[in-house]
Formats: sequence, structure tokens, C-alpha cells
Amino acid sequence: MRRFTIAASATLTLTAVLTAVPATARAYERPAPLGIDHCTATACHFDVPPGTYDVRVLLGGDAGSSTSVSGETRRALLPETTAAAGERVARSFTVDVRTPEGEPTGAEGTPGLDLVLGGSAPALAGIRVTPARHARQIFLVGDSTVCDQPGDPYTGWGQELPQYLRKGVSVANYADSGESTVTYLQNPQLWATVQPRIRPGDLVLIQLAHNDKTTDEVTYRTNLETLVAGVRDKGGEPVLVTPIVRRWFNSDGTLNNGTALLVNGLGVDHPAVIRSVAAARDVPLIDLTARTKALVESLGVEGSKALYLYNEKRDNTHTSVHGATVYAGLVRDELVAQHLVPRGTVRVG
Repeated sequence: MRRFTIAASATLTLTAVLTAVPATARAYERPAPLGIDHCTATACHFDVPPGTYDVRVLLGGDAGSSTSVSGETRRALLPETTAAAGERVARSFTVDVRTPEGEPTGAEGTPGLDLVLGGSAPALAGIRVTPARHARQIFLVGDSTVCDQPGDPYTGWGQELPQYLRKGVSVANYADSGESTVTYLQNPQLWATVQPRIRPGDLVLIQLAHNDKTTDEVTYRTNLETLVAGVRDKGGEPVLVTPIVRRWFNSDGTLNNGTALLVNGLGVDHPAVIRSVAAARDVPLIDLTARTKALVESLGVEGSKALYLYNEKRDNTHTSVHGATVYAGLVRDELVAQHLVPRGTVRVG
């Protein structure tokens, strides 16, 4: 867990009210509220069962402040928010609490809800956590470029997506490192766990391609169709997402090669198959391959290094915190542009 410091001059006054009951609890059940003893200057822990929770924070202090909030396994939940000296700024978001809290096949993590205060001068004046009554879930089915990565500097775009969403919409990130369409369907911790949790109206974003290196085209197409049908069987709305590009330049500064554009060793053009399935099955498509290709090429060989872990790991596939945040913003833009979520439920600034 990251640690942050608060300026010595800042006064931290915390008030926390928590209704620690599942979303199915009856309205008249009122457990005793939890208070200041559940927060420190840098973090809060709430002993709640798995579920979906609304969080309202009141930011600010005696001095000017700038606060962000992350939680669980390094999920960005609220972008850095400024408050002038003496000002209080209220913000709300909805968060998914589960076990395991990060990658589905990873460590269980800490039970309950953990929040971490970040930013250049964090100050929390108040917090209230309650079970979400009417939250819509955005499930993520994907690989290591999407998942909640457990350690710096690795970061999936799904890990950064929650900060772009307001109260009432939460991200349930079930992406997992190393998974292909084949293994995601086979592993009981993955698709067999996700599908029963889908409710009518939920979105399920599916980005699987990076690890389908030996999957033939017929199998790859069939697996995508199986995932789409499984979402619809539960009343959810599937959204197919083409994979982010690998940062692999040609000598002319373009990414027009199989490595960059996810064409596997059998000649299967993954983005092309995804586009074809989306068209044939009338599934919304987020062409993240096209969007990331255009961005990486516009930044060039040097400028695009910051999006990936090239400088840290010589890694041209996995994104940095910065890159994951930028790519999550592209996904947010497509969700709004295609009317998959109401504009009022996203943060645009």
C-alpha cells in the first residue's frame, strides 16, 4: 500500500459514518456508525462484507489542499481534487469490494474496504460509506493490460477507469494477468465466477487478445461469441474491446506490423476478428487498438515511452500509471460517445 504525507500545517478532522451491512439488508437495520478511529492521516479501513458501496468524501482543511483517493488493490477511485484554504469540497464515488480484491487468481488482500489518500497535499474533512442501493456495474474481462496490477510500476487501464466514474456506477475488474480467451473460459475463478454476478443492465467490457498467441481463428471467434452470449443470457450488455497496441515501431515511425497490432503466430488478426464478431452479433465495439495506435504514433518513438514501461522495464506491452490513466480516458470517452453510460455519470475533467 502506498503511503503519503500530509503537510504539517494541515489540520485533519475526520468524521466517518458507515452502515456496515450488505446491499440486501432491510432499511430499518441501523448498525452503529464507525468513527474517526477507522481513519489515519493517510488511509481508512472499513470492516464491511463484500458488496458495492457508495463513498462520500469531504475534502479540505485549514490550508490549501489537493487530494486523490485510491483503494483496494491500487485502484484509482477519485482524481486529484483541489480545495482552497478553509474550503470543503464534496465528492462521491461507488466502489466494488470483493475477495480477492485485485486479480481474481491473485492474493485475497485485506478484508473490508481500504482507502488511501494521495495527492500533493491531501486533506480529508469527512467521509461516509453506505451500501449502494442502485449501482450499475461495469465488469471488466481482460488480461494484464486491463487488470488491477498489485505492484508498481505495472498498471492496467481498468485499474484507472474508476476515477472517471461518479456515484452510481462501479467497476468490477475481473481481468487477470496471462489470460487468453481459452484460459478465461476454462478457469472457474474467472468466467464461471463473473457470469453469475451479472445483473440486467450491467456492462461487460471484454478485451482478450494479448495471450491468444496460439489460438486459431475459429477457436478465437467461438470463444468471443461464447462470452457475448453468456453476458446476454444474464441480461447484461456485452461490449467488445480491441486490445491496446504494443509499442513496436517500424523504421518509418508507424505501428503497422503484426507485433504492434496483435496478429499472432498463426496469422490471426485479433482486432479484425473482434470487429467482425461485433458487427455480426450487433455488439458495441470500443476500437482501442485504433485509438491507441493513433495516440502512440502521434507521440512518436520517444514521446510514447512514458505510456508504457519502456524506461523502467524495457516493456512495450504493459502501461505505466500515466499510460493506463490515458488509455482509461479513451475508454471513458467511448462509453460516453456510444451512449453506453449517461454523460452525467462520468468525470470529464
